Amino acid sequence: MLGQKLNNRYEVLELIGEGATAAVYRGLDNRLERIVAIKVLLPYVDNTTRKRFQREALSAAQLNHANIMAIYDVGEEGDRPYLIVEYIEGRPLYSFIPSSPPVVAEFGRQICQALDYAHRKGLIHRDIKPANIHITPSGQVKIMDFGLAISSEAKRLTAAGRIIGTPAYLSPEQAQGFPLTFHTDIYSTGVVLYELATGVLPFDADDIGVLLLQQVKKEPKPPSDLVPDIPRSLERAILKALAKRPEDRFESASAMAAALASVSSRRSQTVDAALHDRTDEAPAPALLPETRQSPIIRVVLADDHRILRTSLAMYLNDHPSIEVVGEADDGAQALKIVAEKQPDLLLLDLNMPGTSGLDILPEVRKTWPDVKVLVLTGRDEDAYIIRALRAGAHGYVLKTASEDELVQAVRDVVDGHLILGRGVAERVVQGLVMRDTSQDEALTDLDRAILTGVAAGLTNEQIASRIKIDSQLVDAQLMTLLDRFGAKTRTEASLVALRQGLILLEDLHSF
Repeated sequence: MLGQKLNNRYEVLELIGEGATAAVYRGLDNRLERIVAIKVLLPYVDNTTRKRFQREALSAAQLNHANIMAIYDVGEEGDRPYLIVEYIEGRPLYSFIPSSPPVVAEFGRQICQALDYAHRKGLIHRDIKPANIHITPSGQVKIMDFGLAISSEAKRLTAAGRIIGTPAYLSPEQAQGFPLTFHTDIYSTGVVLYELATGVLPFDADDIGVLLLQQVKKEPKPPSDLVPDIPRSLERAILKALAKRPEDRFESASAMAAALASVSSRRSQTVDAALHDRTDEAPAPALLPETRQSPIIRVVLADDHRILRTSLAMYLNDHPSIEVVGEADDGAQALKIVAEKQPDLLLLDLNMPGTSGLDILPEVRKTWPDVKVLVLTGRDEDAYIIRALRAGAHGYVLKTASEDELVQAVRDVVDGHLILGRGVAERVVQGLVMRDTSQDEALTDLDRAILTGVAAGLTNEQIASRIKIDSQLVDAQLMTLLDRFGAKTRTEASLVALRQGLILLEDLHSF
């Protein structure tokens, strides 16, 4: 598109960023003679992406605030929609992690002022995170990417029932699929400021299931444990924003801004110093959050149903932004292909002969942490969903999903979102929260082997022989498990483990 002039007005000058669904160019508005950013959808994107693009335009168009990236125009060239937005030079907020308390408070104050304005306009951002916040060379905050924004009148998590958001910054009510208010943005802002002040996230885990549970149930470590000299007023503000119950947080983003104002009073010296400290880094325009060098998403498919897999591979390859670089019949073959190809995403079936998808998930996440894993399966039982998320899956989509929904899930997972497909999102986190996870966290491989052996109908001696340990150790460990589960018999303990998804029926095959 270089050199083209959109609608005889916007001249495309330079490609400056590409994502899974859109490209961004530096452009010139010939009518007003100003530099702008031009965000253009890539060819052949699906209807879901187009609707999200339109929603971003409509949401941002309602807003006119100094701390929110402005949208100037929307149009279409041929069949490719585009947005004309404010061209922002500066750095993403994550480049300032960690920062001094006055800088944290000042940036937080500006974020809250912008959110308060959006909330009063009836919009909830839902995806506040460092990648969606830019800092200009003068120290001004710019919030961008309203693609996930919803009206405060919305009743559900998302219209499509799929995208939850970026797990590390989710509010407890987002994680559980509850109706949202503006308090969800206040919580996410608390996560951002905690990370900005301490250099670490308040809740972090490779296991997405554990991370979601932490958001819902675990209290954050006080920032002063990590930064002893943090002002108590700043710590109180951050912890109040991170309250589990929405009603225990600030009554408004404006109230949070006021709480941060006193800490940020030394703004001129501290922010200028923080900006100066990073002058060795080249300024970057605010474009697409978390853009990649290439829009091509490299995918490995692992599914033992060859007809389905071949059909799916052909469909995915029809999309210019997706390339299937390998196919596998089982888990062992999938591991070899992932090791060889290093794809962006592994599309993984759970139930395959021999080595299953559940078997290889932990190894994939441990050995290749940059490879995203999207489970595509027909199994909709809670136990499978929970096991897959706890093993490190970034998303869980049922095979009943439409092809467009699957393509969008692939793109969203690669862009860093947690994806729970139709029929999954409504119950998975609530199921995780309702379970007594203390038992699962305490279970060892030995515990699981013993419980699986019991469920398979083996005697203690047979279990000991199979796993090559002394039978007295099996006896002793079973007594501990009976007490832990509150079970009266060894069989009852194994049934509890099956019901809670700690062991699966398929696990019995190994015995």
